[in-house]
Amino acid sequence: MSHHRRQFLKSAGCGFGSLALSSLLGSQANANPLSPKPPVLPGKAKRIIFLFMAGGPSHVDSFDYKPELIKRDGQTFDFVGVRKQTFGKKSQRTLLKPLWDFKQHGQSGRWVSSLFPHIAKHVDDLCFIHSMHTEGVAHGPSTLFLHTGATNLVRPSMGSWITYGLGTENENLPGFVTIMPSASKGGPRNYSNAFLPAVHQGTCVGRAGLPASEATIRNLNNPHLPLNSQKQQFDFLQQLNRQQAQTKNDQNLNAAIDSFDLAFRMQMNAPDILDLASESEATKTMYGIGEKATENYGRQCLMARRLAERGVRFIQVNYSDESVNPRWDQHSNMPKHEVHARATDQPVAALLQDLKQRGLLEDTLVWWGGEFGRTPFAQGKDGRDHNPRGFTTWLAGGGTKPGYAHGATDEIGDTAVTDRLHMHDLHATMLHLLGLDHERLTYNYAGRDFRLTDVAGNVEKAIFA
Repeated sequence: MSHHRRQFLKSAGCGFGSLALSSLLGSQANANPLSPKPPVLPGKAKRIIFLFMAGGPSHVDSFDYKPELIKRDGQTFDFVGVRKQTFGKKSQRTLLKPLWDFKQHGQSGRWVSSLFPHIAKHVDDLCFIHSMHTEGVAHGPSTLFLHTGATNLVRPSMGSWITYGLGTENENLPGFVTIMPSASKGGPRNYSNAFLPAVHQGTCVGRAGLPASEATIRNLNNPHLPLNSQKQQFDFLQQLNRQQAQTKNDQNLNAAIDSFDLAFRMQMNAPDILDLASESEATKTMYGIGEKATENYGRQCLMARRLAERGVRFIQVNYSDESVNPRWDQHSNMPKHEVHARATDQPVAALLQDLKQRGLLEDTLVWWGGEFGRTPFAQGKDGRDHNPRGFTTWLAGGGTKPGYAHGATDEIGDTAVTDRLHMHDLHATMLHLLGLDHERLTYNYAGRDFRLTDVAGNVEKAIFA
């Protein structure tokens, strides 16, 4: 067809002739950017559920057993070398033993404190990483680094990178969902697509500070028009949008069109998935729904399971709020850790059990952790300060080695010293478990290729099953 005839079709009758031509020329304009993509590596995981413990739970009070710390409780510890520089002139700290008793659990004999009696029953399914270290010493930078691989720049979130690399298994749902995220400590940047196409941005379900029973996707329903009228209106507007996109070849407009398509498909499917009414009473009880302490996080974890079994690639379950100090941030009053453990322990254990009995744990990678840990020293009478030098996270399922403990901190739990794993390394390793090569998962922006792990990151195959 000649150039002049194309121009005529675009101008005649408000361009409807051109729209008809576009529909005849193929489906490229309508291709779903979230369509499933084959992994480049033989990964065992198909999706990630990230249980984000905002504020930095204390590893020495939970999963990192240190007999020497117990033995030396109340003694003064004198810093030397790099650690002395960290604290400046005041190089001495008083050691504070764990506030909860540790016991060994399971056939693997992994140590867990009495903070987490329910998770302790699942240690033979867990892969502990005791040698984590990260960037940043404050919540904002470290939380951003956890999510995006950068402490202070606008970069795509890990969930956005994963949907960019793999798409989603359900075209009617977003590939990346964040449940009840906080607006602080990075806020929307923690689930932002940044310079990736807009369709890869995380979709929020509720927000921190509100009851989980009210959690939904904003503006999901239109109470003013019946469904058939909404569909007609939407189809017409999208036709006009696609005509404009074809004329301008605007990538941002194409990304917006894809997002509108997904949003409308979500209107048809998401409400049922977020509604827990169809779940049995036994299942709800298992998650702690109906009990004051566990109601909120129990609902969030059950939503996560429902999203996972329907093909969402990355699901973040936030235990966070909107206060200046995130929930696990006990600079004073460490006993308050027990409140947060009580709120999350049973729901997390229920999620592990539920995934396992449904055959989903094999290809679902569950990740539990905060932005950093806490020191083995007293801050004030009974608090602990931030510790990015050494802390614990754990993984389950998705091809990880069950009942395994990787790496170690020093004798008091302050600094990772054995088989150290940086946050870039953890990102690279989890991408590998999904079948993605962190060095090849790149996006060209502003003249150079970017990736989640920047110019670092090593895959730790020792934790693979």
